[in-house]
Amino acid sequence: MVRIYIMEDDPSIIHNLSRIIISEKLGQICGDSADGMPTTGEILGTRPDVILMDFFMPQRDGIEVITDLRAQGFTGKCVMLSQVSDKTLIGKAYSAGINFFISKPINLLEVRGVLQNVTQQVANERTLASIRSMFSGPADTPAPPSDEAQRLRRVQNVLGSLGMSGEKGSADILKMCGYLYENHLTVAQTSVGQLCEALCPTPKNMEQRARRAVAAGMVNLAHMGCEDYTNETFARYSGSLFPFEEIRAEMDHIRGRRPTGGKVSLKKFLDGLMIIMEE
Repeated sequence: MVRIYIMEDDPSIIHNLSRIIISEKLGQICGDSADGMPTTGEILGTRPDVILMDFFMPQRDGIEVITDLRAQGFTGKCVMLSQVSDKTLIGKAYSAGINFFISKPINLLEVRGVLQNVTQQVANERTLASIRSMFSGPADTPAPPSDEAQRLRRVQNVLGSLGMSGEKGSADILKMCGYLYENHLTVAQTSVGQLCEALCPTPKNMEQRARRAVAAGMVNLAHMGCEDYTNETFARYSGSLFPFEEIRAEMDHIRGRRPTGGKVSLKKFLDGLMIIMEE
């Protein structure tokens, strides 16, 4: 069972979250901020797998806290509680290391859905770590991350900066990148369909999940461009991961200038990610 820490300045929200987590058997609450703002060390001392964190708090905002936690080595999942709709702020939160968002006011269905997703990710990562340990053998010090793991982490950071970490298809995209890298393949040497067939017993479902995730990333990136054309994330990825004309179409759609948005190219997206992996 995952260990969950609740960092929120409103006692009523802490109470409601605790009630949902306990009644729905979503995890074990290892601590909360009901008695005041904890230090980063105090949070880490409770050994959480998941931290539920308010975006705006009186003393420090959630982005500052998550930045400190990541800097001190926290590798668990972070879920931001927020009413924020500003895409720039949301992009900053994902870049700082947020994995998911839960909208305020909180409701049972969203909390349950997000935490079930988070729990599954934690379980998958534990299983993968267990398998790796079986083959790594005993060692006095942990082995450094493999070259592939470091490159995939780079991809994961890109997906986070595009606000895609909460999409189910993000895990599929990581698998595709890992497969291409392991087999020394380029996207041009295969097809998305063949890639999905090699990785999943239900390839069409995998491809649909990945396309939905890329579509969500396109929408988020287009919003960033509408708000600030010089946004660093927008400038870097608008042409490398998406056809720029499709990003412009999506921006025009957001501004109400055309009835439909841009079209997603999963192949273009994967091709761009593979280039980033080689940087």
